[in-house]
Amino acid sequence: MHGGPKVLTPTQRTLRAQIAANTRWSRENPAENAARGQAGLLARFEREARTADPAASGAEIARRAEAAHRAHAGAGAGARATNAGAAHQPTAC
Repeated sequence: MHGGPKVLTPTQRTLRAQIAANTRWSRENPAENAARGQAGLLARFEREARTADPAASGAEIARRAEAAHRAHAGAGAGARATNAGAAHQPTAC
């Protein structure tokens, strides 16, 4: 018989999540997942552009969505660069 519910430590939960993620990625094509994610993100930007200006043409909505998508990608790249630089900063002693 099993006892009560098993309580995992934060380290054990992290390891379990890493194992699950690695198992998933070993079975899936990351390019397909990335394409699906990017398509969903672009659809979100199109919805937001349409909500902001319902009278805009389809071409204008597409232009605004692409601009928002580029801005989003640029912000992510900047954050990654900042984080990478911070990881390599010497610490004061």
